[in-house]
Amino acid sequence: MLKVEEAVVRYGQITALHGVSFDVNEGEIVALLGANGAGKTTTLRTLSGLHKPTSGSIVFEGKDVTKVAAHQFVNMGISHVPEGRRIFSVMSVEENLEMGAFGRKDNYDDDIERVYTLFPILKERRKQFGGNLSGGEQQMLAIGRALMSRPRLLLLDEPSMGLAPMIIDQIFRIIGEIRDSGTTVFVVEQNAAQALRLADRGYVMENGHIAFSDSADNLLNDPRVRAVYLGESVD
Repeated sequence: MLKVEEAVVRYGQITALHGVSFDVNEGEIVALLGANGAGKTTTLRTLSGLHKPTSGSIVFEGKDVTKVAAHQFVNMGISHVPEGRRIFSVMSVEENLEMGAFGRKDNYDDDIERVYTLFPILKERRKQFGGNLSGGEQQMLAIGRALMSRPRLLLLDEPSMGLAPMIIDQIFRIIGEIRDSGTTVFVVEQNAAQALRLADRGYVMENGHIAFSDSADNLLNDPRVRAVYLGESVD
């Protein structure tokens, strides 16, 4: 579904991504792991057109989208849930969801009901301002808003950030349900154990490079991942 080859991204004189290559197959959940500053968020912003590579290519469903304008990515089937949620705090829950369907010409009532089925608390809160929701509810709203465009590829940036463990479990369970319903997921996550228990495959990024990749099970048992990202001492 998605193939990135030798992508280089620069901020002025600073190179954030150094020839990054990876792929995502249809129907997978793929996790991108790494420490702060490794280049994970830059990677997601590049995949949604917000940053343009100075070299390399991005191919989505067989089409080169390297130079496609950012606003066209949603229409192509890619939705991005950014770090920090970025919901509209002075709009209601339902208005936030409607904004996720911006640009659609068809009726999206069924899509709103699907979001409410995934996140029942949002239906209870549908008339409340987004800014009055808890952190977990705001994350649910951000994911729900992204689903309103009916993406084929969902990009998630740190969906567990700042959330209580019980809410994290709920969010990740629903991400699995989203994949099971036919949406491919690429997730950036510092909670490596949680991400790898959910994912099919994973990539580990260090200093703007893909350091290594493997199946999620193998990465969970890799001494390097366990020591650096899971906080375990390995003999």
